[in-house]
Amino acid sequence: MVNIKQISRMEAITVFQRLANGEAISLADPDAYKIREAAYFTKKLLLQMNNTSEPVEIRNYLSQITNCEIDESVAVFTPLYINYGKNTKIGKNVFINFDCTFLDLGGITIEDNVMLGPKVSLLSEGHPISSKDRQTLTTGSIHIKKNAWIGANATILQGVTIGENSIVAAGSVVSKDVPDNVVVGGTPAKIIKTIL
Repeated sequence: MVNIKQISRMEAITVFQRLANGEAISLADPDAYKIREAAYFTKKLLLQMNNTSEPVEIRNYLSQITNCEIDESVAVFTPLYINYGKNTKIGKNVFINFDCTFLDLGGITIEDNVMLGPKVSLLSEGHPISSKDRQTLTTGSIHIKKNAWIGANATILQGVTIGENSIVAAGSVVSKDVPDNVVVGGTPAKIIKTIL
């Protein structure tokens, strides 16, 4: 039996915190609508950000979307697509090329000196394989460590860490952690060589 203290504690935890903590959320959950509402709000800011070519304005909009200061050393070639934004953390001297997509309800951390090629997708969200559970959202944080380079049209899936100095070859799909100082490629991505 749930007591009053447990209920008030549960109500204080938002659906976004639940997702960030790794809880699977059914689309029938009473708070699931808040996810779409937040995405529509973010989309309004994205429309403004993606319609300017001024680097300072782009960083200002991105700061509003992520709810944290974006360093002046960060360069973003718009358009950039983000569904939520508040769970994305971007370090210094990061370069994000055209047409990247971030689904960040599970959390995305991009450390210093990371480069993302055009059309890179960082997808910290997914759905269960079972058809009866498919209308459930699952999450797993993505962490891209310092000096990593993610090639054009690569996809990084939920729960993956890309190691420091590592390279993900263009067009790869990364479903497992990548160690430091390697090049990975393919679908699913495998280690091609070590970087000395």
